[in-house]
Amino acid sequence: MTKRLTAASTSLKLLTKLQKTEREKEIEVAYHSALDQFLKSRREGISPNTLIDYRKTLNRSLPTLGLKPTAKSINSFLASLNCSLGGKFDYFKCIRAFYNWLYSPRAGLGFNPENNPIRWVDAPQRPKLILPSLTAEQVKLLIETVPNVRDKAIIALFTESGLRLSELTNIQPQDIDWNTGTIRTLGKGQKEALVPFGELSRAYLKQWLAQYTPVGNIWGLNKWGIITMLRRLEAQTGLPCNPHTFRRTFACLLRKAGLDTMTIKDLGRWESLEMVQRYTRSMTFQDSLKFYKAPLS
Repeated sequence: MTKRLTAASTSLKLLTKLQKTEREKEIEVAYHSALDQFLKSRREGISPNTLIDYRKTLNRSLPTLGLKPTAKSINSFLASLNCSLGGKFDYFKCIRAFYNWLYSPRAGLGFNPENNPIRWVDAPQRPKLILPSLTAEQVKLLIETVPNVRDKAIIALFTESGLRLSELTNIQPQDIDWNTGTIRTLGKGQKEALVPFGELSRAYLKQWLAQYTPVGNIWGLNKWGIITMLRRLEAQTGLPCNPHTFRRTFACLLRKAGLDTMTIKDLGRWESLEMVQRYTRSMTFQDSLKFYKAPLS
């Protein structure tokens, strides 16, 4: 009798375990399917790198949160992350985008927008850090340090034009309009735009293209070749040399030259003024005072 009870108990536990495993598989299939649909909905006008970030972040989040989390469980998940406040904010942005889509009619998955838990989750506080940028003198030092005209042109163009790495890498000879001093680029989200360049960039570009016949882009380098050159330069000079630093430098130098943030936003093709304000946080009161004009005097 005891043996039969033990066998029955073991069978019940095994059945329960199998049922649980099946439910877990169904849940896993459901959130993977929803994630794939979400990413497909984002493909228009969004960069490949952003899609990669969405997938990485949500693949780490959804196994814990599932498709029907509570606001409390989302807050607990964010609090449990072992990363900086900025990292938690990035997680929050991806999670918010996913659940706003999931609980909207656009998803077509039958979730009621009124039950969207993300509505009751406050964004993690993002630290107001002063992000590194370079002075004009430091940029000139970098240009003097690199050994060839091509690398001088790359650094000058990064700084004078605020180009992203992918934009600078993909420049073709026909993209450059020497008359207007602009370069046609495909920016974030495959948006076509014109980017200005200055006299220093013009001079180095002319010198470089006089000695190099482009096959593909004008550099003869892919993005990893450019990154390797910048890392070598950073090790040599001790100055931060990466595309983001040059883009912030572009914004800060224009701000210190007296341009307003709206104009900088348009020239740098940022989507919001908030990004320009974050990039130019190193501007001091003394910098701004140079452009002060008393309204009644």
